[in-house]
Amino acid sequence: MKLNLKKIMTLGTALVAASALAFADEQGDKIMEQVHAVEKPAYSHSLVEMTLTDKNGTTEVRRMEEYGRNKDGTTSAVMVFLSPASIKNTRFLQCENKNAADDKWIYLPALKSTRRINSSEGSKSFMGTDATYDDLSTRELSEDTHEYIKEEPKLSYPDCYVVKEVPVDKKSSQYSYRMVWVDKKTMYPVYTELYDKNGNLEKVLTVAKIENHDGYNIPMENKMENVQTGHTTQLKIVRVDVTTAIPERVFTQAFLSNGR
Repeated sequence: MKLNLKKIMTLGTALVAASALAFADEQGDKIMEQVHAVEKPAYSHSLVEMTLTDKNGTTEVRRMEEYGRNKDGTTSAVMVFLSPASIKNTRFLQCENKNAADDKWIYLPALKSTRRINSSEGSKSFMGTDATYDDLSTRELSEDTHEYIKEEPKLSYPDCYVVKEVPVDKKSSQYSYRMVWVDKKTMYPVYTELYDKNGNLEKVLTVAKIENHDGYNIPMENKMENVQTGHTTQLKIVRVDVTTAIPERVFTQAFLSNGR
């Protein structure tokens, strides 16, 4: 589950204020450009443990395999649920498109069919988690503005940039804005606050652990919490391989249908 992040808000009528914001926006853009430029492995294959916890403390543990591919500047990802039995063999495919919405499909074993996820379903929960389908999508840098706010420590990260991201087109996002803390060492977003359309804090995404595997920084543990419902989704990568090529057939609808 990956979640997307990107850009700035601009304000001001007075000449002096406008000049100050122009500088701040330039800083914010530069920071997020560096975030997007972080080198990614051509392929990744991981075993992931997912824990869902409701406001009463009741938990459900899931295990899944994740396949990733970075090719020609776009990414594709496949998730295969292994347990529990109620969702075993559910498979999900997402393919990034340049300057267009990502393509998404899901295979439901109970129905023995694959269906496309429509853009109108973007705000729906993905498999009962705290992430929506839109949360999984990539966003182009140009879709948001990025305002540099300040620098400060966050969690176990001693030095972070803080950037405010606001959608250029308000209809393009389910959130009014995001506050993103970017770790200077890895240039990875390690803490993100997502605000609903009324400007209230809705979700918090925390990256608890980053490890370097064969030259690539990989977020090994993260948690998304819906502060309005008290529900959380925690992901922990049990093992990861970023050196072995993955067959192209994995990133197809045919693989969703038969798992081969």
